[in-house]
Amino acid sequence: MKKKVTRHLQEKLGKEIVLEKPKDRSFGHFATPIAFSLAKELRKSPMIIADELASSFESDAVFEKVESVKGYLNFRLSERFLDEYASWALNNPEEFAKGEHSGKILLEFVSANPTGPLHIGHARGAVYGDTLLRMGRRLGYEITAEYYVNDAGNQIDLLGLSLQLEGRSSLLGEDVTYPENYYRGEYLSELAKEALEIFGEEIFKDESRRKELAMWAKEKVMEIIVKDLADINIHFDTFVSEASLYDKWDAVMQKLGDGLYEKDGKIYLASSQKGDDSDRVVVREDGRPTYLAGDIIYHNEKFEQGFDKYINIWGADHHGYIARVKAAIEFLGYDSSKLEVLLSQMVSLLKDGKPYKMSKRAGNVILLSDITKEIGSDALRYIFASKRSDIALEFDVEALKKQDSSNPIYYIQYAHARIRTLLSKGEKNKEEILKSDLEGIDENALNLLFDALLLPEVIDDAFHSRGVQKLPEYLKSLAAALHKFYYDKRVLGDEKEAAYLKVLEVVALSLKTGLALMGIEAKERMFKEDEEKTFV
Repeated sequence: MKKKVTRHLQEKLGKEIVLEKPKDRSFGHFATPIAFSLAKELRKSPMIIADELASSFESDAVFEKVESVKGYLNFRLSERFLDEYASWALNNPEEFAKGEHSGKILLEFVSANPTGPLHIGHARGAVYGDTLLRMGRRLGYEITAEYYVNDAGNQIDLLGLSLQLEGRSSLLGEDVTYPENYYRGEYLSELAKEALEIFGEEIFKDESRRKELAMWAKEKVMEIIVKDLADINIHFDTFVSEASLYDKWDAVMQKLGDGLYEKDGKIYLASSQKGDDSDRVVVREDGRPTYLAGDIIYHNEKFEQGFDKYINIWGADHHGYIARVKAAIEFLGYDSSKLEVLLSQMVSLLKDGKPYKMSKRAGNVILLSDITKEIGSDALRYIFASKRSDIALEFDVEALKKQDSSNPIYYIQYAHARIRTLLSKGEKNKEEILKSDLEGIDENALNLLFDALLLPEVIDDAFHSRGVQKLPEYLKSLAAALHKFYYDKRVLGDEKEAAYLKVLEVVALSLKTGLALMGIEAKERMFKEDEEKTFV
């Protein structure tokens, strides 16, 4: 809607124009400071320019009123314009809130080590990435969702060792000595039992078969991870194995050229030349590539595919890796500005105001699957998307089980269900509703309609600012406006019933579309007639 109005004003005035949304709705739906930017060119006061411009809109069908206020132009949209846009949206629900952007983006997120089930820290980046993915695709971008499987290095060796020790201890009854940072938890016990059935006892005793066991366990853990993500409606297009990339290391080293040098038996990336704090080791003294080397090979693979943009979502503890990876990209001959790294902060959970107990199935972390079972996918996705990803998140799981206005996802779902229930009670059919005009409906209904039609701008802003929290904020605000309107206005039986139902249909469409972009399905019904709640 904002784009439509902006385009209309630019055609009429022949100037680039910036529209703002006044905080006080009494000033109108939109405002612009264009008179101030024209003052020097026209050698007039902004207030005189604004007065002259306002008078030029007297017969403009898009606006009910255009006013000059202290040099600003304030615009109130006409019933006719809102009605036409509402009718188009209801007749084209799949096209509503779609964008016309273009470009290919490779979005990499989650990418947790395949050594154990996902925990809530992984979940936050997963929800953030998937919501960004859905919004970007809605706006027209061609986005590939990728999971980078870190299946090389010490963590995989430790997985194999941990599983061997678990099998010898719990299944063979041996006394074993565990290393300080071994993997533990019920999932490991379950893997050991399955490994015993498939491979027999020797797989736990033979050190030469540790790698074989580790790679088998990695695949089983990935199955758990994929299922846990699917349970919260997250799916990937591609999975890239780190272990599969190292055959290309020699070629990538040659490509890095002068970006590498040898010192004290190690090979360094000269990343300080490209803005990093210091140079980084990429090959150890014993000839083994470091973790950074794997990242370099992987990003070379990415950039060879020719995407327009590369977005990585990493945990906040990886902040220090950004400069060194970007330096490598530059040495590889690519434009590092095409890589955007977004950080996801940690999550703290409470239960009845007290710290949530760790999962015995994981040993020392809170599992994503446990929280999904406790509060459901909808509540989990909503709360994980509800705050900026780069600030810490804390929430109480009990609050997200409540069926009242204190639970934001329940509050929003109830708004959608309330509209569907009201529509089912009314005597107007869909055709009557769509054909109705908005002339004569009250200002509160028009304001509600305007709010509902803002969804496209919210999605565009949320995606391009990478602030996915703006979508749940908007949906909660729209739900609040709906509940208040429902409480204040008796719709059924009103002489303009069809017109009011038309407004509510648009609100339902925006709620449903917005929830879908959060990976949440809108509820059609949540209560019996005598159980309806009053949210104001």
